[in-house]
Amino acid sequence: MTSRERVRTALEHGQPDHTPADYAATPEICRALMAHFRVDTEEAVRDALGTDIRYVEPPYTGPALPRFDDGSVANIWGVVKKPMANEYGDYAEAVNFPYARWTAVEEAAAFPWPSPDWYDYGAVAALCGRYAGLAVAAGGTSVQDFINNVAYGRGVEQVLVDIALEDPVYLYIVDRRHRFYLEHVDRILTAAKGRIDFVLCGDDFGSQRGPLISPRSFDGIFAPRKKEFFDMVHAHGAKVVHHCCGSSRDLIPRFIRAGMDCLQTIQPRAAGMDPYGLKRDFGDRLAFHGAVDVQGWLQHAKPDAIKAEVHRLMEEVGRGGGFILAPCHNLQPDTPVANVLALYGAVAEARKPARR
Repeated sequence: MTSRERVRTALEHGQPDHTPADYAATPEICRALMAHFRVDTEEAVRDALGTDIRYVEPPYTGPALPRFDDGSVANIWGVVKKPMANEYGDYAEAVNFPYARWTAVEEAAAFPWPSPDWYDYGAVAALCGRYAGLAVAAGGTSVQDFINNVAYGRGVEQVLVDIALEDPVYLYIVDRRHRFYLEHVDRILTAAKGRIDFVLCGDDFGSQRGPLISPRSFDGIFAPRKKEFFDMVHAHGAKVVHHCCGSSRDLIPRFIRAGMDCLQTIQPRAAGMDPYGLKRDFGDRLAFHGAVDVQGWLQHAKPDAIKAEVHRLMEEVGRGGGFILAPCHNLQPDTPVANVLALYGAVAEARKPARR
């Protein structure tokens, strides 16, 4: 099988020749891997690791986005993020909260919202054409994302209150994001002419212990918009992979009803998210992406133990398809390179003598 055939077969709950694999990492890990492989791009790291998926995004052609001397950068949504140092590197955090003081829809409506016209969709076909034999995905975890990415502009506490109260200002912001990504991704898929295999989108519905929101809130605010987006993606013949950190098990039946094809990230240490149990209970209706624990386990496990667990995941969760093996979030900066190599070394062992 080619990588594309492998990924599509897995997402359609067929048995591929072996479990497909994906990659996600913090910049610190990416730089360490580039140094290890003596390459200078993330794409070359993916090639060296032997992963099956590449991501495309049309070039941005809109108004220049403000950059500041302290390293802060504004995104298309007007949110400024600044690199904040931590023990192992830095992480970009929101610093301006442009939506925080709005109390009326009129204030939100007056904001300079982005346009899908700010991208060059004519470049998409050529970008896809670079990846013969590989699976191609569009989107990202910020696509839709009505919780985290609205919180960057409004504050986490306010967004959680907004959801509980169905605040009109919050609902207006949600609809602006929804309509933007509905058109943006539709135009990407149209330009790709069937070459994109899945769209990645996201919303973090879970804490470590359980859902952040009630089933009622999911049904009232999120489900109709998710379904409209999923239906649009499916109309192009592509699948939906939806990112969701934390414990979302209680919402999984609702995800399935909305038309979600695959749930990312599958954090084994979050309540109810053991990948083997999820496969048993939902694997006939939902595929899974992730499941390699980066909340401490991958950082400290021995390479032989890593290889053993990766093989078990591929054999048991990957049985019958419905699984893309990957870290359960970005590979964290305190992870030894040897442990990353053990993870993908196990994938390489499983695919012999298969070739892309």
